[in-house]
Amino acid sequence: MRTPLKTAASFALLAMLAGCAIQQTVKPVEGIQGREICIIDNPAVRPGFVEAYKRSLAAKGYAVRQLPATAAITQCAVTSTYTAKWRWDMAMYMSYAVLKVYHQGKPTGEAVYDSQRGGANPNKFIDADRKVGELVDQLFPGGAGI
Repeated sequence: MRTPLKTAASFALLAMLAGCAIQQTVKPVEGIQGREICIIDNPAVRPGFVEAYKRSLAAKGYAVRQLPATAAITQCAVTSTYTAKWRWDMAMYMSYAVLKVYHQGKPTGEAVYDSQRGGANPNKFIDADRKVGELVDQLFPGGAGI
């Protein structure tokens, strides 16, 4: 039989974990054709992130061209921007990432991963390269030429 103290402790633990949300939303790209995707550099993000993004796009059949941070989203037919943040909680982990895709300068897809409110949730300690690959798979479900 549970005592009131054990029951209260269980509810407190559940409430704490419920507040430790990790969110991921993806709106897949629509209406793009061709194989080239230009990525606008974001020097505020660790270089390994854009390298993982480029590898994931190449695995889907895209030719990737990296543009300087000053480039416009209209410089290529299909352009992408990205941002990501890392945090420390007993280890470094990617806490936030956004990939945005534009076709002819208009938004056509977006992937967001957010574990900034991950709190005690151990699932926030993900492999960033794998997470980028997962986001790209969901963002570009059909691969090159969709």
